[in-house]
Amino acid sequence: MFDPHYTERMFNAHPIIHGLLKNASSIEQARDQLLEYLENQTNSLNRDHAKSQPLKWHLQHSCLENFLRILSPRSDKLAGFSVIELLWNLAKGQTSELPESLDNGFFEEMIHMFRGLSGESGVYIKHKVQPFTHLKGREAALERSQELDKISVQAASSFKRFPTGLDKEVIRRRHENQKRIRDAFGASEQEWNDYLWQIRHVIRDSKTLAGLIEISSDEKKAIDSAKANRLPFGITPYYVSLMDKDPSRKNDHAVRAQVIPPLNYVELMTENRANRSDCFDFMHEHDTSPIDLITRRYPRICILKPYNTCSQICVYCQRNWEIDDVLDRNAMATEESIDAAVEWMEEHETVSEVLVTGGDPLIMNTKRLNRVLEKVARIKHIERIRLGSRTPVVLPQRFTDELVDVIASYHEPGRREMVLVTHFIHPYEITPESMQAVQKIRKQGMSAYNQSVFTMENSRRFEHVALRRALRLIGVDPYYTFNTKGKKETENYRVPLARLMQEIEEEARIMPGMLRTDEPVYNVPRLGKNYIRARQHHTLLSVLPDGSRVYEFHPWEKYLSLVNTYVDTDVPIYKYLEKLKERGENPDDYRTIWYYY
Repeated sequence: MFDPHYTERMFNAHPIIHGLLKNASSIEQARDQLLEYLENQTNSLNRDHAKSQPLKWHLQHSCLENFLRILSPRSDKLAGFSVIELLWNLAKGQTSELPESLDNGFFEEMIHMFRGLSGESGVYIKHKVQPFTHLKGREAALERSQELDKISVQAASSFKRFPTGLDKEVIRRRHENQKRIRDAFGASEQEWNDYLWQIRHVIRDSKTLAGLIEISSDEKKAIDSAKANRLPFGITPYYVSLMDKDPSRKNDHAVRAQVIPPLNYVELMTENRANRSDCFDFMHEHDTSPIDLITRRYPRICILKPYNTCSQICVYCQRNWEIDDVLDRNAMATEESIDAAVEWMEEHETVSEVLVTGGDPLIMNTKRLNRVLEKVARIKHIERIRLGSRTPVVLPQRFTDELVDVIASYHEPGRREMVLVTHFIHPYEITPESMQAVQKIRKQGMSAYNQSVFTMENSRRFEHVALRRALRLIGVDPYYTFNTKGKKETENYRVPLARLMQEIEEEARIMPGMLRTDEPVYNVPRLGKNYIRARQHHTLLSVLPDGSRVYEFHPWEKYLSLVNTYVDTDVPIYKYLEKLKERGENPDDYRTIWYYY
């Protein structure tokens, strides 16, 4: 429900728009008059651009451009909703015509849009033109350096809020955790460091987990419900040791949220278990699989999935609908199906790179992994083999000398590259053990990259910066940051696209280039990665009554071939900020988020 006072606040933000809407005799007349007004404002702004401060000019121009698009009939059609109709009804006071889903989030979007249209966004209220811009030479350089020091100190203070597993105090606590867990299992330190022991003792129920750490009643209920409904659940003892003993989630929130499902996730997965491939195949992998075990969305690369399980299950995994159980005994693909997939790759000489993933291919025993890699490496036109694995994060003990030697045996500089692509999602996951695993790969001359998912658990101010910084220090290059997919069952994790764009511009940009080499992307179903940094690759279409933005995403090959765009609904910025507030954040620190379109 919305606060009725919001209507007055919204129209007070732009009285001219209110007047045009109120005096229009029909929705179409309101649309025509508003479009004409906005076009005149745009023309005026373009003519008088020299009179405005350049950054303020660009922000106002962006608001005009986006609001013009929102009001277009094309946007109404693609979004399945008419903003102009809702605004007209609100201006007319026709409350019986208002949608039941109308929420404060819609009004917040419009209030910020209206302020931006009139050049009164408030973004630069606390800013002033920097003194160094009026100086020259050494005097300007010294003044500029002082300003940069201030920015750097503020940033450092922010990302220090987020401890890593390399901090001395965290290491001390985790040594205590490991001893407590070893004692519970009656295991020696040598057994703890054996990945096979870790696999044999994966925690699969709430009772065992509650004997190792404290869990909340909601966590217990969710795990029990998942088990009762045969949803895959499991956590390695090592990953449990990364969780703090108390259930407050103050520091280990991302670790717990990665593997302990929310109740609504369990309910939705259970409801659609029978046809989950239809309901949860968000990326439409069925439509991009030319043969079993192969996925292909790009000209030069394909995915090979020989092993369909992991040592533990990540709640918002892209392929959670495919996995039946943790360490499922039937997860290994047959030799016949692997050979058929390899034969397909041999026949398609346009494919020069293979991502071997799953499931987690490094959970296969070393001999089986070697057989798969040997078959792929025999293909003459394959120049690169990526191994997609979360084992450095959840099971670093897996990186034995034998495993690393097998992988390195296929790394031939100038001929073929072997690459590890892993999935750290929070600085709290980075530990001395994971660093050691990564360094074994690096010392053999191979590269390690990271694909993060931008979620509610790592999206606070400078939280992702802290992750990138720690990754580089252990030898992992930030590669991709994925906007959380629009899957219904993972709604608790989703973050507005505007927050990812804000993070890129306002936080990542402060850090040295090698810390911000990752590419922010939205993974378009069937089509592949849409580059968020390239603004021409997505456009804002509409704002729904609940405050959700509707975007149109363009395919990566937009100038190469005629392919349909993809329309998706985001989560409301207003609700995201409310969640941040519940976690102790000040929403005012994120106030510019409304102007990232």
